[in-house]
Amino acid sequence: MAEKVVIIGSGPAGHTAAIYAARAGLRPLLFEGFIAGGVAGGQLMTTTEVENFPGFPEGVTGPELMERMRAQSERFGTRILTEDVESVDLSRRPFAVRSGETAAEAEALIIATGATAKRLHLPSEPRLWQRGISACAVCDGALPPFRNKVLAVVGGGDTAMEEATYLTHFASKVLLVHRRREFRASQTMQKRVLENPKIEVVWDSVVEDALGDSFVTGVRLKNLKTGESLDREVGGLFYAIGHTPNTSLFRGQLELDETGYIVTRPGSSRTSVEGVFAAGDVQDSRYRQAVTAAGSGCMAALDCERWLGEHA
Repeated sequence: MAEKVVIIGSGPAGHTAAIYAARAGLRPLLFEGFIAGGVAGGQLMTTTEVENFPGFPEGVTGPELMERMRAQSERFGTRILTEDVESVDLSRRPFAVRSGETAAEAEALIIATGATAKRLHLPSEPRLWQRGISACAVCDGALPPFRNKVLAVVGGGDTAMEEATYLTHFASKVLLVHRRREFRASQTMQKRVLENPKIEVVWDSVVEDALGDSFVTGVRLKNLKTGESLDREVGGLFYAIGHTPNTSLFRGQLELDETGYIVTRPGSSRTSVEGVFAAGDVQDSRYRQAVTAAGSGCMAALDCERWLGEHA
């Protein structure tokens, strides 16, 4: 028999959807992944301190938060497979979902595969990732190690402008490193940055590497016009060069926007295919926070439950 609902993804969106679906008696089957998309549990599994998720006044580590969500999913009856989904067929009903080990059919599908932050792949990145290098200033910028330090942000779009401005609330100074002489960001966002006395724009430059043994202590910058390299002392390095939504399984089957995010109906988790719902960062290119992902996971489960009730 086909599963009532299959969930692909195991971050806050996937597990929240599973909790709601399980409590509704839908006995969800959740593919949490193994290697695809980075790591089972989503981006929080590579995050150290999480201080902005409600209910944890003393903070919580990303892995601990995801372990607790996973345990809660299982408590209510979610069946979890630690497998990567390799193919999905949305042209047939029930939908076909296959991993290397499991073939499943689903009356409804919730997609919560997330998005992967783009990295610079610096030589020191394996050593210093989440030890001063981050891809989310809003998530990590207020943490004690970054306060009252000079911080560096890489990027030239609206996200880079937003993150550099946000960091000025905690940093002594922000270096905004951009490889060109002009930003891609909107004029409003550019104006906000260029008029901020705490932000120094480093034009025509790239980060060659981050410096430091156990935590970032500086960056090596290279001017692309002169070829000169210069070391600058900083206490943190933030990437703001975009995310890649994990939607390769669904290209040609679901409506995606120009950057690859799944398009959902306004105020809903419904996608372009009836019975398929999307939640979390795979359909959210704006907020990308654990709490908003969890909220959209709740929406997807409720939408899914109602849809199944209407099509029983």
